[in-house]
Amino acid sequence: MKNKINIPQTPLAERSRPKTLDDFQGQEKLVGPGKPLCTMIESDTMSSIILWGPPGTGKTTLAKIISESTQSEFHQINAVSSGVKEIRQIIELAKKNLEHFQKTILFIDEIHRFNKAQQDALLSSVESGQIILIGATTENPSFEVIPALRSRVRIFILEELSKNNLQNILNQALTKDEFIKKLNIKSIDSDFLFYVSGGDARILLNILEASCIQEYEKEEIIISKEVIENIIQRKNILYDKAGEEHYNIISAFIKSLRGSDPDAAVYWMARMLEGGEDPLFIARRMVVLASEDIGNASPNALLIAEAAFSAVDKIGMPEGRIILSQCATYLASSPKSNASYFAIDNALTDIKNLPQYQVPIHLRNAPTKLMKELGYGKEYKYPHSFENNFTQENYLPEELKNKQYYLPSENGNEKTIKERLMNLWKGKKKY
Repeated sequence: MKNKINIPQTPLAERSRPKTLDDFQGQEKLVGPGKPLCTMIESDTMSSIILWGPPGTGKTTLAKIISESTQSEFHQINAVSSGVKEIRQIIELAKKNLEHFQKTILFIDEIHRFNKAQQDALLSSVESGQIILIGATTENPSFEVIPALRSRVRIFILEELSKNNLQNILNQALTKDEFIKKLNIKSIDSDFLFYVSGGDARILLNILEASCIQEYEKEEIIISKEVIENIIQRKNILYDKAGEEHYNIISAFIKSLRGSDPDAAVYWMARMLEGGEDPLFIARRMVVLASEDIGNASPNALLIAEAAFSAVDKIGMPEGRIILSQCATYLASSPKSNASYFAIDNALTDIKNLPQYQVPIHLRNAPTKLMKELGYGKEYKYPHSFENNFTQENYLPEELKNKQYYLPSENGNEKTIKERLMNLWKGKKKY
């Protein structure tokens, strides 16, 4: 039996973190030769950026590599535990650094968790260049970062790591880590390890290290599927609010809502909440579903989803779970229609693929005498001057006058909408 091992205090994921772009795995479109981030780093012309992508794809690592490569003073904070006071302290340090021509990088992990006031505190310093902001987020910056801050940074999208990237990360840990390379690792079920890590390098390395420690006393260490499964169950690694299982569960939740099963929807929502998911993430997805999958079949769905988002944001947890449950069960129980969703997508397809047809002359605005003389707005029929406040008129470009984008379903309120449109447009449109 082997002697008791001295397990390093620093996790393998941190010990294995690349120090240079040469050792960095993945994101070739950003850090490959001649690519945007690579060029900024090599020319020492870094500007403020936001790195958006799944967890474990290298956001923190890139921030640290940028700091080392540009010889900048590096400050790292987490949006969950830091506030405006800490930001202002770092900004004051940055001002002093500038007096000595020293750049300062402020790396904010989970920047999407900052509220508007916290993000506002960054604006002037980012704009003036007092700090180089590097924000990391797993959420779409268009929704989570205020427009004023977005306009002052460049947004780079990180992609999931490929199987080849994960294999290289695994190999580096096995051959370079002083603790791991001393072990007699006979075999690893790498395909299963990659699968359960969900493309997250941090989870991959955590599972690898935990498996090695568990099997250490054996003459030969075999990291089999069974060993990995035991580690996952014991450490509850899978729901990392980000890995593959996260996406599987949110997918099951959305499909349960779409499939009109309130019981399944509540179950998957409970799984997410118990796993530590941000309740606003769940609420936000329900707002989208209310339009995408319910639409005009039950217009109140969007109002309820939006109200749920606002209420959860104001009240927080644990009471927010009740509001989320009310919203989820309402959406799941509502009649469904994706007609609005298809209408805008089909219209956008035509906008992208067809010429930009002119606005018919009778629909044009005529604010000047010349425009009126040219016939702008002439022969426009004002609907309120006709019976039932309607008259058949062509409102599309002449080339598309028979085109239909919105085809209401027979479900819920949309059936009434369909019947009304059929009555109004009989002979002109087909419903």
